[in-house]
Amino acid sequence: MFPPVEEADEDGVLAVGADLEPGTLLTAYRQGVFPTPLDDTGPVVWWSPDPRGIVPLDGLRVSRSLRRSLRRYETTLDTAFEAVIEGCRDPARGSTWIREDIVAAYTRLHRMGWAHSVEVWDGDVLAGGLYGVAIGGLFAGESMFHRRTDASKVALVALVELLREGGATLLDVQWTTEHLSSLGAVDVPRARYLELLADALARPLPKVFAA
Repeated sequence: MFPPVEEADEDGVLAVGADLEPGTLLTAYRQGVFPTPLDDTGPVVWWSPDPRGIVPLDGLRVSRSLRRSLRRYETTLDTAFEAVIEGCRDPARGSTWIREDIVAAYTRLHRMGWAHSVEVWDGDVLAGGLYGVAIGGLFAGESMFHRRTDASKVALVALVELLREGGATLLDVQWTTEHLSSLGAVDVPRARYLELLADALARPLPKVFAA
C-alpha cells in the first residue's frame, strides 16, 4: 500500500494523501509509517523519519521530582480516550495536526481495540494523558498533554510500566523532543527501527490491551 520506507525524502515524508481507514492505519504502523498532516486543511502526510525516536523500556529516566508526582496522581487505562485526544488537540498547544478526521480515525481504532489512552487524574480532574496504537509488542505513541505539572510524564511512566509488564519491546515516539529526551528517548537509524519493529510485531499483545 505504501512505497518502501527507503523512498522517504530527507525530511521523512513517504507519501501524501490516502485515507485514514483502520486498515490503512494499521498497515502503515506495521510498515514503520505514521500519518501527521502538516496543517488543519491539507492532505494527510505519511512519515518514516530517519532517525526515529523511541523510548527504550529499560531506559526511562525518572527524576526525584517526577517520583513525587507519581505519588500525587492516579492513572487509568482506556477510561477517557476521547477526552485525552481532545486534550492533545487543544489549539492552545499548537497541535493543529490533530484534526477532526484524525480524532475520528483514532477514536474508531480505539473502539475496535487498537488505540489506547493512559489518563492521569488529579482527584476527579483529568490532569494529562497520552494515546497511541498497540500492535503486538509495539506501542506507537501519537500525542500527550498535561494540565498539571508532570502529568504527561506520569502518563509515560505508567505506559512504560504496562508495556514492560506485558512483554512489549518497542515504544515508538516518532521524533525525539527536548521533553522526551529528558525522559530517556533516543534516536535510532531507520534500519535499526525496522529491526526493532519486526521483533515487536512478532510478539503477543500485552494482555492489558486485550482486556
